[in-house]
Amino acid sequence: AELTKKSMESSIPYIVLGLLYAYLLYLSWTPDTLRLMFASKYWLPELSGIAKMFSNEMTLASAWIHLLAVDLFAARQVFHDGLENETETRHSVSLCLLFCPIGIVSHVLTKALTKISRNSK
Repeated sequence: AELTKKSMESSIPYIVLGLLYAYLLYLSWTPDTLRLMFASKYWLPELSGIAKMFSNEMTLASAWIHLLAVDLFAARQVFHDGLENETETRHSVSLCLLFCPIGIVSHVLTKALTKISRNSK
């Protein structure tokens, strides 16, 4: 649809999500954040520290916005790849927006099946 094409070309959703993400991240920042993020001797977050950070609603909201941006980006890539390769993407884009990795796998499989189908004709 034309609306889908226009929305997939726009950078506005990424700008809005980026600003919202930065704002929520700012609100979630506490003096303990760095200590929790780099608690191990390897300077990597540990599961207990991550769990403690996500007990804060603002941190959880910022993570949700982060996931939305990544899902939207993946859906956009699948959409454009589908246009370029003349492959159906409606189901894969929908899955990317709900379950990103499954949507990507769905697109790879659909693309492969479409290629096989075209080659056999």
